[in-house]
Amino acid sequence: MPFSSLGLGAAIARNCAEAGFTAPTPVQAQAIPEVLSGRDLIASAQTGTGKTAAFLLPLLHRLATEAPEKGPRTPRVLILAPTRELAGQILTEARASGNGLNVRSMAVFGGVSARPQAQALSRGVDLLVATPGRLLDLQNQRSVDLSRVRHVVLDEADRMLDMGFIHDLKRILKLLPSPRQTLLFSATFPEAVRSLADGFLAKDPARVSVAPEVSTAEGIDQHMIRLPRAHKRAMLAWLIGNHPEWNRVLVFARTKHGSDRIARQLTADGVPAAALHGGKTQGARTRLLQGFRDGGTRVLVATDVAGRGIDVPMLPCVINFDLPEVSEDYVHRIGRTARAGASGIAIALVGNEEGGLLKGVERHIGRSLPAFDTTGFRAPSAEQSASQRNDEAGDRTSRKPQGGKPAPRKAGGGQSAGGRGAGNEAGRKAAAKRRGRGGGKPAGAQAQRKQR
Repeated sequence: MPFSSLGLGAAIARNCAEAGFTAPTPVQAQAIPEVLSGRDLIASAQTGTGKTAAFLLPLLHRLATEAPEKGPRTPRVLILAPTRELAGQILTEARASGNGLNVRSMAVFGGVSARPQAQALSRGVDLLVATPGRLLDLQNQRSVDLSRVRHVVLDEADRMLDMGFIHDLKRILKLLPSPRQTLLFSATFPEAVRSLADGFLAKDPARVSVAPEVSTAEGIDQHMIRLPRAHKRAMLAWLIGNHPEWNRVLVFARTKHGSDRIARQLTADGVPAAALHGGKTQGARTRLLQGFRDGGTRVLVATDVAGRGIDVPMLPCVINFDLPEVSEDYVHRIGRTARAGASGIAIALVGNEEGGLLKGVERHIGRSLPAFDTTGFRAPSAEQSASQRNDEAGDRTSRKPQGGKPAPRKAGGGQSAGGRGAGNEAGRKAAAKRRGRGGGKPAGAQAQRKQR
């Protein structure tokens, strides 16, 4: 079935063919006609099935064939995404698929200056991709006009809710005109996503589901390795070193400190590696992703926040150095491989304390993970294992406390000012100032109360 048979224009079908896509995927075949019809849509499809094109292609067709209203060129299509990486990925695909059409596309997201984005918006745009926070910032500055939006897409809605965007999403949706077409795409459909759909979509939206909500792509060969946590670093290096055919490896770690540590150690072992997480500037994240795609960096160690928007063609392997605490995230992580019908392998390194997380993942995907063959692996010595434990302990002490602010340190790098053994009047005054009027409770506890 060619793309033209779905009702798309010749230019879009030609762009798809030039990109190597000659036939639509199941989610595209089902969703594109519904989007072209103007109906609201709820689509459930796991990552890697081509769902981005399922909404982009018909919306580009509508933009190209519908006469714009008179006046300034303001967004008619709004696509909301949870991360800057995913927003950039959608924009890249929109520009490639819309080549030759009189459609202007741009993306706005945090981590970079808002001024250039506001200036670009003032020059006119038809299709706008945005992260919720930056879009609201621009709207508050009156730099974006949403009054002519006719089509809105909530992409990876489950992830946006997981990241705490529920209130931002509701504010944005209330700013948009009515009637409009609303499309909701999500790999999983927890109750929060269903509630959002009920509140902002038509009473009888079209529904597309190409696979069970918890399934993973068929082309992924999934395995796990049980081992002490202190052996994980050595195992990771051994796996990568013994599989030269894995020209690119995406590794998921739970924290940004952990991802930095893993990348440093791999690089020291002679494996080009880099860490990608929310602590990096947008420019640095863009360069790291490009280096990974180009092959200059063989291993990319990412956190969930940064990894959700990674789209690297022909990525052969994903390794979970840490199992995710939310089982649904496992599906999203390993979905970075075996995309668009390709094959790939996913390996989970399961520490002794992660047995419960493994059971949660297996229950979520409805299958047990077989053990990966590690014949030839030599466990690290007791000294090497102790070194890893010490590194991890150092990472934990350098993280921010839950109260939100990092613990102040003395100039010499010693204990926190005002802590035990501070031994100076300045430290005691600093501690008293932090306590303020909190009745002697630490500043972190006060911050937690404010957050609640």
